[in-house]
Amino acid sequence: MDMRDREGIIRLVSEVKPDAIVHTAAQPSHDRAASIPFDDFDTNAVGTLNMLEATRRYRLDIPFVYMSTNKVYGDAPNEIPMKELETRWEYADETYLNGIPETFRIDQSKHSIFGASKVAGDVMVQEYGRYFGMPSCVLRGGCLTGPNHTGVELHGFLSYLIKCNLEGKMYHVFGYKGKQVRDNIHSYDVARFMEEFIKAPRVAEVYNIGGGKNNTCSIWEAFEMIEKLSGKKMLYDYTDENRIGDHICYYSDLSKMRAHYPAWDITRSLEQIFREVYEGWQAREA
Repeated sequence: MDMRDREGIIRLVSEVKPDAIVHTAAQPSHDRAASIPFDDFDTNAVGTLNMLEATRRYRLDIPFVYMSTNKVYGDAPNEIPMKELETRWEYADETYLNGIPETFRIDQSKHSIFGASKVAGDVMVQEYGRYFGMPSCVLRGGCLTGPNHTGVELHGFLSYLIKCNLEGKMYHVFGYKGKQVRDNIHSYDVARFMEEFIKAPRVAEVYNIGGGKNNTCSIWEAFEMIEKLSGKKMLYDYTDENRIGDHICYYSDLSKMRAHYPAWDITRSLEQIFREVYEGWQAREA
């Protein structure tokens, strides 16, 4: 269904009568958004409003889970003092050694058009929660992946990188000396957190959902991991120009998630994620 079809969505929700709603539909590419700004905003912002209003008109007591993004922080995390290590950047400010918390600011930074449209949806979910008392949460995702992830160059970092290695395809590294850092979380752990929230929902909560510090890697570190797994050298080229609004280092502080939902935690290590994604691509290309 077209996320812009307001009346259709309202009608569908009332007919299906869901016990909970998990809203993950999106225009996912922050690079492509600049060339399709109307479609991007209609999908990410207006579509989210349509889902919220359809839910409100149906029932005010069912959990509403929204898949947001860490791009709502824009490039503000780049203002944190960094230290350069041999293969990665790391936060020099001890405040952020466990990652970016949900209290980090989201304004006065460059987001990309995609990031701005996701901010609109993100804040609207919080507002419906607070204003109407709807049980709801915003999940600000890092690098979400898994064995069936079909990553492409513009989004899906780890999946695309592994695919390039498997196929012997050139991988383009954009700026930051290839030492930019991301945390990676398996789709199973994302779904498990959604399950825990739905079982014990809260109102207008925000969580940074990623792999956390233990599941981080830089571009160079990712190259090394996949080369060991596949036995193939990574083909790449490098340009000094970074992608607009890109993070130098970003990983999620999982403290709040663990405190609110102690039955949840990360179950898939970075090594397991690499192996599953690699085997997933092998199976599809066999």
